[in-house]
Amino acid sequence: MADLPIHTIVFEILTRLPAKDVGRSKSVCKQWYAFLSTQDFIRIHCSRSLVSSNQRVLLIDDLTCSVRPIISKSNDYGPSSIFTFPFHHQNNDVSILSHLNGLLCVCLNHTYELLLWNPTTTAFKRLSTPDSHGFYINNLDVVGLYVDADDDYKVLHIKRRSGVLGVYVYSREVDSWRNMPFITRQEYLSPHFNWSAGTFCGGTLYFTVCECWLGGTKRVICFDVNSEQFKEKSFPPVPSIGMVQGVLVNVKNVLHMFASTGMFEMTIDLWTLQGDYWIKVLSCPPIPPISLSLWCDITHYVTNGNWFVMTKLGKLFTIEMDMKPFECFYPVSWFRGFKGAVFVQTIVSPCI
Repeated sequence: MADLPIHTIVFEILTRLPAKDVGRSKSVCKQWYAFLSTQDFIRIHCSRSLVSSNQRVLLIDDLTCSVRPIISKSNDYGPSSIFTFPFHHQNNDVSILSHLNGLLCVCLNHTYELLLWNPTTTAFKRLSTPDSHGFYINNLDVVGLYVDADDDYKVLHIKRRSGVLGVYVYSREVDSWRNMPFITRQEYLSPHFNWSAGTFCGGTLYFTVCECWLGGTKRVICFDVNSEQFKEKSFPPVPSIGMVQGVLVNVKNVLHMFASTGMFEMTIDLWTLQGDYWIKVLSCPPIPPISLSLWCDITHYVTNGNWFVMTKLGKLFTIEMDMKPFECFYPVSWFRGFKGAVFVQTIVSPCI
């Protein structure tokens, strides 16, 4: 090891270490600390950390949260590690809004403040400002976390207030917010439309926009993170009878959508976006246990081919892609939502 050039040690060996081991390696010497703190090292380490073995499940309790590894072969949890939040909060106060490359965008419900937080390193950054930027109101606002071509992590915040509508972008690089025009149908900013959180995929941030669950307009809004232009795409051609919900997910940098339709029985179809067209990948049979009031949501993609689908009330199913359609569903114990998420352990910092 002593004969190896420092560049080889840092960029060929240390970039492959788990995030917590990188943190310990910073204490070896000042030279290592400097190398391991550069944006080049962090970017390469992050790209090599985006594998299933580094994925963790974060579950939020009233005052603490727990992190557990995922055992892909058994679709189960590993042992949990419990820790307290590094920022001040109240009981049942922290909601997870978006996540990307180990960073979580969260909201403190008692103050409405937005934060960027890396639960692996415990570093966090408050995004609120004295001029009222960085404050989030549930059911009215929507956020999406993304990284642009210059490796600048940003938060797109769409505000919908009574008489005040606007789109704002926070830049980690310059640590400030700025306004931007919303070049699409202005009525989408109305509270009559329900927006999903943003899903970042292939240089674009995607949102589903639904006028209501039972009928009404349903579109996909695309935000190109480099040109900063909005445009619309259609929903997949799913039946409009009953309730329709589309949940977006990034799978190996390809956008997919789980479209659930029906009334008392829900049918789930998996679609992938190819250019401007949606291609059906999987059609599942109706699932009797998922009733009218239990909305489906995608939770996680496992590299062995299994999908996890969870109802809003916590009922979870896994879809085994290599099984026949009538055999592919069985219940499992899992969780994701405002109080939990799947994230990748990285050393990406919420601030520069």
